[in-house]
Amino acid sequence: MLQNMSTAEKDNVLSVCANCGKEGDDVNNICNKCKQVRYCNAVCKKVHKKKHKKDCEEHIRIATEKHDEKLFKQPSPLEDCPICFLQLPYLDPTGKKYMTCCGKSICSGCYYAPVYDNQGNKVDNKTCPFCRTQTPTTDEESVERLKKRFEAGDAKAIFNLGCDNRDGTDGHRQDHTKALKLFHRAAELGDAKSYGSIGYAYLHGRGVEVDKKKAMYYYELSAIGGNTVARYNLGNDELRAGNMNRAVKHYMIAAGSGLSESLEHIQHLYSNGHATKDDYTKALQLYQTYLGDIKSKQRDEAAAFSEEYRYY
Repeated sequence: MLQNMSTAEKDNVLSVCANCGKEGDDVNNICNKCKQVRYCNAVCKKVHKKKHKKDCEEHIRIATEKHDEKLFKQPSPLEDCPICFLQLPYLDPTGKKYMTCCGKSICSGCYYAPVYDNQGNKVDNKTCPFCRTQTPTTDEESVERLKKRFEAGDAKAIFNLGCDNRDGTDGHRQDHTKALKLFHRAAELGDAKSYGSIGYAYLHGRGVEVDKKKAMYYYELSAIGGNTVARYNLGNDELRAGNMNRAVKHYMIAAGSGLSESLEHIQHLYSNGHATKDDYTKALQLYQTYLGDIKSKQRDEAAAFSEEYRYY
């Protein structure tokens, strides 16, 4: 991953051999570790290795620190429901529902909430809770609305179409290559979950060759963008590698974003001596703060009515 963490832009590196001083476009043999110096050939690279070692390690240390500072920064909370103005839960699709008519994500409580007429009588609600557009009556109509959101450049709609192509759902033929293109486009428009889907594709070879380094790279982009599941997956990867401190950091952030499994992992690590009591206490506080931000009577009523409205 350090290949993507350079502290200087490649375009700004002078084409000068660090060993003999030769200049030119053919000075393109770059240090494999820090990517900061160039050589005119492999011989100069080998000769200069001892002199460069200390600077190389320092470049890597600085790049790693900057990378980790960004990676482990607490992400911003999810957007608020446009109706009740409470923070949306991370759970999708049970905690919130994307509306193909207006492109809004509505929380489970507002989506389930009954509608009453002027006399206070409950009426059959078949409209979007936000824009009051009639809900689609057929799958074809739902797909058509999603396509319109796609054409409007809606990142979530593009991501959903990517999922349909990946899974072969809603009338789409399974096509991992097309799905990957859609995920890249949605990610460029700011959809963090799309980066996670790209990472999954590289991890499992869906439309691309298996490449764990690229998978972790995209999982990191997704986690930095606020994707809780990607953050949890990074924690699991660090745990398997034996990097307990890094695993705890990931789990801590994921717990603060609502993933109870992360809290359970920190509790288990604490029991085994790989996390401190303060770690577990802090994770528990972060998780409880998250619950306090998303809980509401309306959402609880929806969750009690059906599992499809569960939001934590």
